[in-house]
Amino acid sequence: MKLLEYMARDVFDAYEIPSTSGAIAGSLDELKVLAPDQDYPVAIKAQVQTGGRGKAGGIQFADDEQEFLEKGRKILGMTINGFKVKKVFINPKVDIDREMYLSFTLDRKTKLPVMIFSPEGGVEINEIAEKNPEKLVKQIIPPGNKLDDFFIRYAMDKTGLEPELKDQFMVFCRKLYNAFIGHDCMLAEINPLIVDPDGKLLALDSKVDIDDNALYRHPEILPFKDEMTSDATVREARSFNFLFIPIKDEGNIAIISNGSGMIMSTIDLISKNKMHVTCVLDLGGGATSDRVKEALRIVASRRNVDTIFINIFGGITRCDEIAGGVDAAMGNLGDTRLLIRLEGTNKEAGLSLLESLEGNIRIVDGLDEGVAALGEEVKA
Repeated sequence: MKLLEYMARDVFDAYEIPSTSGAIAGSLDELKVLAPDQDYPVAIKAQVQTGGRGKAGGIQFADDEQEFLEKGRKILGMTINGFKVKKVFINPKVDIDREMYLSFTLDRKTKLPVMIFSPEGGVEINEIAEKNPEKLVKQIIPPGNKLDDFFIRYAMDKTGLEPELKDQFMVFCRKLYNAFIGHDCMLAEINPLIVDPDGKLLALDSKVDIDDNALYRHPEILPFKDEMTSDATVREARSFNFLFIPIKDEGNIAIISNGSGMIMSTIDLISKNKMHVTCVLDLGGGATSDRVKEALRIVASRRNVDTIFINIFGGITRCDEIAGGVDAAMGNLGDTRLLIRLEGTNKEAGLSLLESLEGNIRIVDGLDEGVAALGEEVKA
């Protein structure tokens, strides 16, 4: 889960990482309430789950109330990289003597945390990484390590960071690493980490991505996941611990399956045959008949869905439970066509139940046969 900046700032505050305070507004009326109390000049920052907002005009400065309202309203109406701006974060404008970059992220190859530091930062950090990789230091942190001073000193020495910043920089590194570990992060980033004219370090921007599988350990953050999801079907599916993914508005085929690999293979083969998947739902493992019934109801309620391809390879998910869910849901599916492929635990019992059902159901023996059957339905 990618936290918006103001949410990430709350995480930073919990670990006492020095950063700028701010206020949130989600409408012109809220901006009007905040305007008289601002200590101008201020920065107005779009809150979106994507990078590049600065270059897109999503960060602007205001010197007075009129400019504050004009620029705040303009940013709230923006779309940045496909994300509509629904909130802005307002901070006092800070004088900057220097910008740096600091982050901890998960190295997927070693499955270990990696510290990344550059004495240059800001909006051009990706360009710096490509054109001047020697200005970036990356260090893998061994399992169980509490970020020994050695790693921090090495980053400083390698990049030539000034000795007078040593004590502050070491504190920043330790606190950011503690936030990365303590909040189950995939990424904890400060860009820019600035040096102000008084020589003090300050996190001017904050980015935190939390492992979705660990959100249950952070109940203060979990509600924001639904708040940032505009699709009501996604939210409803999530309430049953399903993963629902809209694909294309113009599609008519929905997929219900168990496992991302199975889902991706099914989408790929359907698309290769010039048909369109509008949405998918991942049941997860161990789905019961009651949950399968709810999954079918959720998917069938989606606009344009007239065909549902249920593609199940059952391990802990039993095929007879899938069939039981289909049986329970049949009365509420109307004219929706079902293509069903079952493989795995209790397959025979599941197929036996499905064969006894009346309705617009077709049983197929594999993925290829299922996609071929979808093609026949389209031609019909």
